[in-house]
Amino acid sequence: MSAVPCLENQQAPEKLEISAMDKERLTTFEDAVLAIIMTILVLELKKPDVVSLEGLWMLRSNFFAYGLSFFWIGLMWVSHHNNWRLVQKIDLTTIYLTLLLLFFSSLFPYTTSLVADNFSNATAQALYGVVIILISLTNVLISLNLRSVNPQAHFGLLYKTPNWIVCLDLVIKGIGFITSLMFFAPAMMISIFLASLAIVVGLAQGRHESNGSAREIHMEPLEDCFGS
Repeated sequence: MSAVPCLENQQAPEKLEISAMDKERLTTFEDAVLAIIMTILVLELKKPDVVSLEGLWMLRSNFFAYGLSFFWIGLMWVSHHNNWRLVQKIDLTTIYLTLLLLFFSSLFPYTTSLVADNFSNATAQALYGVVIILISLTNVLISLNLRSVNPQAHFGLLYKTPNWIVCLDLVIKGIGFITSLMFFAPAMMISIFLASLAIVVGLAQGRHESNGSAREIHMEPLEDCFGS
């Protein structure tokens, strides 16, 4: 009879370890890694052969690639910062997905440098786009995971961003990827820039709804791509 309590006592620490995972440690780790990645981006910027307006203009593709990558990562961080305050708990899946997200994000300096030096190269553009799309899909998986662990947060495909905007974002990137490979190489980065504008609108709308939900007890969850 005493074996059962002993077995329960052995299992308890494992359950406690999972239930006691601190989201603050995870978000702090994520913030630190993203900050390092954003810093490395600027270190990859080339210097002009001759310091002049003409010399700087010759590096316009480098500046565009750097600016797009920097603000895209920043946009992702803002999305996490605005919505993770609604998260009360995480699980092991959240941690693994976050590590996957950071792995893909760590490729940013390399792909940014590659596309900056080969702006009209379809392979370089496509590789850059693949990294962006993989990060976007991983963010969706994280949001769905957090929704299952924190049903009270009423997250959609990307936290509080309307699902139709998230789907539009992915469609624009997909079109840009295909167009980049088949017709016009820079279409990939252009599509990412346009998709980012849609996400900015979604973040603003999601922020407004999030503030409103603080004064309401119930809110309808977003279930599909074209839910309101």
